[in-house]
Amino acid sequence: MLVFGTLLNSVAASADSSYPHQAIRMVVPFAAGGAADAIGRSVADELQKELGQPLVVVNRGGAGTVIGVNYVAKAPADGYTLLLSGDAATINTASGRALPYDLMKELVPISTLFSGAQFVLVNKNSQFRTLDDLVKRAKAHPGELKYGSSGIGTSIHLAEESFNKAAGIKATHVPYRGVAPAINDLMAGLVDYVIAGSSVATPAVQGGSLRALAINDAKRSAQLPEVPTAMEQGVNVQTKGWYGLWAPSGTPPDVIDKLNSATQAVLKSEALSSKFEALGGEAKGASLADTRKFVANELESFRKLIRDAHLKLD
Repeated sequence: MLVFGTLLNSVAASADSSYPHQAIRMVVPFAAGGAADAIGRSVADELQKELGQPLVVVNRGGAGTVIGVNYVAKAPADGYTLLLSGDAATINTASGRALPYDLMKELVPISTLFSGAQFVLVNKNSQFRTLDDLVKRAKAHPGELKYGSSGIGTSIHLAEESFNKAAGIKATHVPYRGVAPAINDLMAGLVDYVIAGSSVATPAVQGGSLRALAINDAKRSAQLPEVPTAMEQGVNVQTKGWYGLWAPSGTPPDVIDKLNSATQAVLKSEALSSKFEALGGEAKGASLADTRKFVANELESFRKLIRDAHLKLD
């Protein structure tokens, strides 16, 4: 009887040709209204058309994404609860901090979705007109310059650590509770520079309230083509924010395959490409194997950066 029951469960878990036959929830572990929320809702709009079922975005922010990620990690592995998360979740795991879930054991990455480059920003009236100006000043006066971040151990903080290391400079870190207050103090001249994504940088630069010294990417931005890359200016660094789609471990492989295929299809759509471009990024899909390899590389990269920078993340 036990063998029969086990076999029955195995068959049910391995194939569900009718999937999806009900609404799907996409948990976004951030508050509504931000870039992650906009990305999640853009993907949901297109994915529900592809899958033929409603896809509802649920915001479960808090604790640096831990609350939302843990919710999905503990959800039924049936393909009806998904997670939109990226560098924040991998940083939390790479930090070694105590978490209520094991990212790589309790969740399965389905595909990357979005990739957006980051900019080195200064006040519009800053004395620094070029990246070389900032680097020379920081080298001449180690620790004098202040850089603001969205908090200790956040993706922005680690992007700034990557930049400082590549530029060979030392500066003083000023953490904030989010990128908005860091940008506000940059505008007020209370910190010298902040690295932020295009969704923050583009409107501020185009509106004249901030100046971008560089984009930390291999190519210039279509929205801000006049801003040179850091590499053009002698600083060999690339930093990007990214998001991906995840499901609870144990989700049937055929369901994961279907979600990956559907995601690849919608990421090729002009509608989603346009929405992502407006957010300063690009659609970035990948196969299951490539996605898992990418996440593993990100984890190792963040672990090394945290270790080399001697960061203590609680």
